[in-house]
Amino acid sequence: MDWAKKVDDFGVSVILPTSKAGDGARTGYDLPVIRAMAQACSAEIVASGGAGKMEHFYEAVQAGASILIAASVFHFHIIDIPELKKYLQNRGVKLKNK
Repeated sequence: MDWAKKVDDFGVSVILPTSKAGDGARTGYDLPVIRAMAQACSAEIVASGGAGKMEHFYEAVQAGASILIAASVFHFHIIDIPELKKYLQNRGVKLKNK
């Protein structure tokens, strides 16, 4: 957290914490870290490392992540991106089109 606050004070616009323990495990993002960084920093927080089901993405948004990334769930077609977008939109998450 000290590091996140320090770089936030430098004016970075995005912080990407990745949980080495969760990366690839598909057990969910590190929500306590996301939540703490989102509360302590003005930078956008990226959820990275651990997504395994659509609920994990929503939980990350609820914890304060504004950017969501994942790899294996998309590469191995465990989650379909259009289906995930619809799931999140149905829960009131506003998506940026990029």
